[in-house]
This record gives sequence, structure tokens and C-alpha cells, in this order.
Amino acid sequence: MARTPSTMLPLGTVMPAFDLPDVRTGDSVSSRDLAAAPASVVVFWCNHCPFVKHLSSAFVAFAREVRALGVEVVAISSNDVEAYPQDGPGAMARLAEADGYGFPYLFDETQEVARAFAAACTPDFYLFDGRGRLAYRGQFDGSRPGNDVAVTGADLRQAVARVLDGERVPDDQLPSLGCNIKWKPGAEPDYYGR
Repeated sequence: MARTPSTMLPLGTVMPAFDLPDVRTGDSVSSRDLAAAPASVVVFWCNHCPFVKHLSSAFVAFAREVRALGVEVVAISSNDVEAYPQDGPGAMARLAEADGYGFPYLFDETQEVARAFAAACTPDFYLFDGRGRLAYRGQFDGSRPGNDVAVTGADLRQAVARVLDGERVPDDQLPSLGCNIKWKPGAEPDYYGR
């Protein structure tokens, strides 16, 4: 199991523009659709990653809770579906339906959106404030497959609470850890630092 950390995009970064299809509805969802929200969570996600599977049900519950508070939540899959067909739009739609995703699950076929966010792994979490500025990027919590730490979403949950209260999220943030995004051949970005 590959263990790749977040790149930790600089705090204050403006949300990169995107316009992607929701695999369940076919409707386009864009960064503009998130602009009116008091906060927005964008997570890079995929079907097959054991790190994603480990916290999936807790994240779905978290998303339900924060959406009730007006927070927008979207998940984006950017994996190369030629090499990983289980991460393709049809399989994404089936998983989202089966697991009761209450948020759009978007397909980034060109991988341009993942590049714009400097996304490195699945899951990779980004929290933007009501001005569209990055307030938090990092782990959902300290739980990882096999480490016996409960999945609570404490880190992201606390960050959302601070943003909704108009408070600054402390800069001391821990990166998420997961499987690397499955880039198309020859397309791995240089921000991996290898």
C-alpha cells in the first residue's frame, strides 16, 4: 500500500476554478457553485484506495452533518481509469449510490483539476472559507488503516467549526496520507518532489 502525503498547498490560496460532471446526475458542478457557501470542503477521493475505504462511512456522515450547516462538500476522482477501471464514472456512480453520498462525486478525466489543487493522494482534504480562500488542508484525523486509532474526523471537523465561527484555523496542520493519485502515463506532476 503506497503512502503518499498531501503537498500542503499554501494557506490562503484561492480555490482553483473547476467545472466537472457529477457521475450520478451528469450535471455540471463548478467552483462557482460553492461561492455562496460559508465554507466548502473539496476532497480528492477514489473507489479503490484502502485509505479512502477506511474512513468512507465516517466522511459520509461528516458531510451530512456539515451540509446541514450550509457547508458545501464535493468529492473528486482524478485517477487514470485506463489503468484503474474500478475508479471510472460508472463504478463511481454505483458506489456513491450504494454508500449514500449526499454530496456530488465528480470525475476529473483530464486530471487538470487535481494538478490545479496540487492534490497528491486519496483522500486529500481542502477546506475553503466563505471568501474562497484555503483555510485548512490536511488529514481528516489521525486514523489510518491498521493503526487502531478511531475514525472521528476530528481535525477537519475542528477546522470547519472554526471557519463557521469566523475564527482562523491554526497553521499547524498535519498532512493527509493515502494512495497517490494514479496519474496517466508520463503525467505525474513535479510537485511530488521526486
